[in-house]
Amino acid sequence: MTAIMEFLDTLNAFVWGPPMMIILVGTGVFLTLRLGGIQFRKSGYAWKLIFKGAFKKDVAERGEGEITPFQALTSTLAATVGNGNIAGVATAVAAGGPGALVWMWLTALVGMCTKMCEATLGVKYRIKDKDGAYAGGSMYFIEKGLGQKWLGWFFAFFGAICAFGIGDMVQTNSMALVGNSVFKIPFVVTGLVLAFLVWIVVVGGIKRIGEVTEKLVPFMAVFYIIGAMIIIISKINLLPWAVGEIFKSAFTGRAAFGGFAGATVAQAMRFGVARGIFSNEAGLGSASIAHAVAQTKHPVRQGSIAMIGVMIDTLIICSMTGIVIVMTGALGTGLTSTALTAHAFTSVLKGVGGPIVALGSLLFGYSTIITWCYYGQQCARYIFGPIVVKPYAWLFVIVAFLGAIVKVPFVWLLTDTLNGAMAIPNLIGLIFLSGIMAKEIKEYFSNPELLG
Repeated sequence: MTAIMEFLDTLNAFVWGPPMMIILVGTGVFLTLRLGGIQFRKSGYAWKLIFKGAFKKDVAERGEGEITPFQALTSTLAATVGNGNIAGVATAVAAGGPGALVWMWLTALVGMCTKMCEATLGVKYRIKDKDGAYAGGSMYFIEKGLGQKWLGWFFAFFGAICAFGIGDMVQTNSMALVGNSVFKIPFVVTGLVLAFLVWIVVVGGIKRIGEVTEKLVPFMAVFYIIGAMIIIISKINLLPWAVGEIFKSAFTGRAAFGGFAGATVAQAMRFGVARGIFSNEAGLGSASIAHAVAQTKHPVRQGSIAMIGVMIDTLIICSMTGIVIVMTGALGTGLTSTALTAHAFTSVLKGVGGPIVALGSLLFGYSTIITWCYYGQQCARYIFGPIVVKPYAWLFVIVAFLGAIVKVPFVWLLTDTLNGAMAIPNLIGLIFLSGIMAKEIKEYFSNPELLG
């Protein structure tokens, strides 16, 4: 087992190491240039579509599909807005200094274009089964667009397995730890409750997941953002200093102070880019699975909505966490992960700061689990057919319980590695289908009837 763990450590270091970070960001830069900075030119239009969908004003403009465009967005946000937004950002800032936030932002800006392409191609190449159900995602556009089914199979294989770890066990373990440390809830109790709450949603498929996430995601995001904004406003006089410190340390490094060991520019870049990618999952291809089944008249329409998910996840929610940590001087405590974020919130919101972070962690983790179950199901379905969907859901629920009471380093390391490995076939598909993307965008935005 030791030899296997060492091998996985080496493989994981490559998958989530600098070479892959460069490839992921490089693909985003290539697509941004190839598509004329579409994420900057059309983000206003995309927000317009989102608000129409949130208030159910887009009914006449929907096409065929399983869930509404807004539900597809909230489902993918449910998967990405997880404990990484609380614990992950804190870890990045603790290791890379305040400047990590700048590199996280830059990664998100090009990631918006990557996510748009994933969703657009997911819709374009989706299929409709004999029973009328839609299915799509990176594995389908790799197979149908590139004609490389074996590469699509690898993507699906990686996704079906990693969902049990990164989208299930890791989340429930983090939630159980938070529940126990803040609310003194026994791990077994948390595991049983989580397993039940996951089961009542995932057995209903993507339609029930969409119905839950369209209510849960806006609530949990606003809840967390309001808590962070109260802290920022209460220390508004420190905001200019904090912003200056963030940008200064991004390009010059950060000297040590208090319990903070200091960080170089390379560290800021490394941890900022890694956190940005891990948080919004742009380039990994997972979000294409949910966006592919949205009710939409044109693939680019859903792709436009999808790119805003990166903005909400990284440029807004992750930024709130990072700015609060810098403004409150929490870096000097020597803490990291959720403990660092909780300390930052508690330092201002004395009696409620900890519970806000804890409740945010629980809600973010739960939302991640239910959507990743669907991702895993669809990946398994691509390989084995519809017969595997229900058994997969039951196994996912069982693993959710186990994740709350045990920590299995082998499973965590394996699934984390496979999660990153999903990017390889996905990026190949995005690069070679970029010409198709350009054609789809030109067709959509030159047709007033499609724009709505």
